Amino acid sequence: QVQLVESGGGLVQAGGSLRLSCVASGSSLSFNKMGWYRQAPGKQRLLVATITTGSSTNYADSVKGRFTISRDNAKNTVYLQMNSLNPEDTGVYYCAASRIGDMTYWGKGTLVTVSS
Repeated sequence: QVQLVESGGGLVQAGGSLRLSCVASGSSLSFNKMGWYRQAPGKQRLLVATITTGSSTNYADSVKGRFTISRDNAKNTVYLQMNSLNPEDTGVYYCAASRIGDMTYWGKGTLVTVSS
């Protein structure tokens, strides 16, 4: 059974940085695409960034230039380096993974709170 476990969330002041990690376990098969999604309070879950096994990346416009997604394929781990955080970045960050097509597997999320 595939499990995605996020870590690295917390409380940070505006302008600060955090690094999120997500480890995928329970399968020997690699995931073509892994990524991060954010759900702000009272809002729907939205894409933050994705990355493929070939390191092709995609970012939401709101995080371009501030966030960097990376992965370690050997460890089935994906990271999200978040810099210049602002209160609008507050939310629960979910790790997701897929082998083909839409994201199939989801973590339980890690809370990021950015204070002004």
